[in-house]
Amino acid sequence: MRTAAHLRGTPTFPMTVRPTAADAVIARSIARNTAPAPEEIARGLTWGADEKVLLVLAAAGWLASRGRGAALERAGNHALLVTVAASLLPHGLKLLFNQTRPDRLTVVGHVHGISISGKRKDAFPSGHALHMGALASAAATLPARARRTIQAVAIGLSLTRVAVLAHWTSDVIAGFALGAGLERLLRLWTGYPGKDPR
Repeated sequence: MRTAAHLRGTPTFPMTVRPTAADAVIARSIARNTAPAPEEIARGLTWGADEKVLLVLAAAGWLASRGRGAALERAGNHALLVTVAASLLPHGLKLLFNQTRPDRLTVVGHVHGISISGKRKDAFPSGHALHMGALASAAATLPARARRTIQAVAIGLSLTRVAVLAHWTSDVIAGFALGAGLERLLRLWTGYPGKDPR
């Protein structure tokens, strides 16, 4: 039976997001070619992009920035606001979009050490990658060596979500891009990086 929303062409929520053909090829390759040891390492590393860890770090950074000059306080405010927003945004989006995680669609992968992560239909977008996209974007204001290091770590931590089959590759790319866009948008509000008044 078709509902009135279907007849009008109005989208109904949650909308189902399907993985791309490339997503499926990558996930199958990982499931067939992984082993328990690399999966354990990737599962450990992926905690570096977890929202709970990042919220604690951002709150500590915010506290440490108080009374340390306008530029550091601005950076602390920005880091905390971006981290809170990057924690909330994926939860809101996951109410609008359903996508089955790749770790729910593999038997071979479980034999090779793939574990189960998160809720079954919570694949899109990757919240971990969203945080890392925001971090990589914020790092653009740093000197070259620090910027490149932070951006490489952010990309690497995002890719752990693909390695453990918690997300499809497109979920990670979308999350990373959303995070970078969110960070740039919030600069308009926080004034980061700004200049120290002379």
